[in-house]
Amino acid sequence: MKAWMSGDVAGTGTFRCTECDHELSLESVDGLPTCPNCGGSEFVRASLFTTAQTPMVQLGGSAPLDDAWLSELRDSIATPGQYLGYRSGDGEIVSFALRREWTRIGRSLAADIRFDDPTVSRRHALIVRQPDGLRVLDDRSLNGVFVNGERVEWSTLADGDEVVIGRHHLHFLDVPAVSGMREGTPARDWA
Repeated sequence: MKAWMSGDVAGTGTFRCTECDHELSLESVDGLPTCPNCGGSEFVRASLFTTAQTPMVQLGGSAPLDDAWLSELRDSIATPGQYLGYRSGDGEIVSFALRREWTRIGRSLAADIRFDDPTVSRRHALIVRQPDGLRVLDDRSLNGVFVNGERVEWSTLADGDEVVIGRHHLHFLDVPAVSGMREGTPARDWA
């Protein structure tokens, strides 16, 4: 089987790193990068019939999570609704209101929540409003979608769920309306 090296111009298709078996897809004629998983530089074409799914980012064994920012974000949201909260690459806390019927997450410029990151597919995931609540759907991504540490094709979201897209950790927040509160009106402190 022919081996391809980093920098070789290759056609569209899926290539497998010979060191760690990580699969990498090229969507156009482009040069092969080094393996984003292990830094390897030798690849072979991956078979269409393999079933191995090696995630690019290992979820376990990471540094302890600092979730204080999540409590701050929840406290700062004044309008009831459903949100995705996450930390951007520079540490900025971001909240995205989920008001539409569907929200696209990916690397594409057309994505509603965009991550310019090779661990994120162009069309990675969708958040879809259903009669039973919001669902996250894997949009045929290379690295998959994880909800609370488990890889899923789709999953109904509940308040506090963690959704992992590539190396990005998003948290679903369902902020309920306080009795007597109108949408768009911040809660008042009567004390």
